[in-house]
Amino acid sequence: MRYSLKQLAVFEEVASTRSVSKAAENLALTQSAASMALSQLEKLLGRALFERQGKQMALTYWGAWLRPRAKQLLFDAQQIELGFYDQHLVSGEISLAASQTAAEHLLPELISIIDKDFPELRIQLIVKNAQKVIDRVRNYECELGIIEGRCDDSRLEQEVWCHDHLVIIASKHHPYAKLETVSFAQLEQAKWVLREQGAGTRKSFESALHGVIEDLDVWREYEQIPVLRALVTNGPYLSCLPYLDVVKHIERGELVALNVPELNMKRTLSFIWRADSIENPLRDCIRREAIRMIKDRKMEM
Repeated sequence: MRYSLKQLAVFEEVASTRSVSKAAENLALTQSAASMALSQLEKLLGRALFERQGKQMALTYWGAWLRPRAKQLLFDAQQIELGFYDQHLVSGEISLAASQTAAEHLLPELISIIDKDFPELRIQLIVKNAQKVIDRVRNYECELGIIEGRCDDSRLEQEVWCHDHLVIIASKHHPYAKLETVSFAQLEQAKWVLREQGAGTRKSFESALHGVIEDLDVWREYEQIPVLRALVTNGPYLSCLPYLDVVKHIERGELVALNVPELNMKRTLSFIWRADSIENPLRDCIRREAIRMIKDRKMEM
């Protein structure tokens, strides 16, 4: 074996930060030492692993091929260093990207469970909309993602974690709030505030309306759910949000969930990871404990 773990560590950090200088800073190396390690690795392998795109470094085909294998070697080396006997078997750090619903309502409990039962497993949590979660996992920036709805990217594996549903909400003063049912025609006439394009909630909502309503009157788009709730509570708008994000406000009478009988907005929350990634016990542990948590919740209900 001609390459070193140091060279692989530099390669992985450059792939993650897309910058030799940032990689050197993160690894406590000089920039020249990081550049030399990367150059030596490319020379030993006989392939260019990066190409410059402006001021950033982008993986070549061979760099993308090497990355999951390098990550596995670095992970195994960390496990050897920690030792199976003096440390917990599941040890290390994993980057997890999640969309807002999971991050706010499910992950706090899951992270608490993992912290208690697997104290050497550290989760680096990043909260983004569903499309950005998919992008991060696909681009090797995160080892695991949680999204709403489907992912049709063949480069990613998907596993359903649990189910939730969306609701259409209005303020208690909205004309539709006192109606027993609301029709598609009435929805089409309303003013809307919605999640931004790329959000799983927006994608699920538009999928449910596909072929029924083609052009909603969307006045505002926001990434932040509290902003949408406030706009609906204090204004003449409708919105579509996850039930978990509005149930307390509905129970307090601040918002009303409209009854649209023809509209089915059930959806899934799923884990995603790269199909070409090698076995990762940290990722498997999180998925296993997450599924167990949902089963325990159902048994308590």
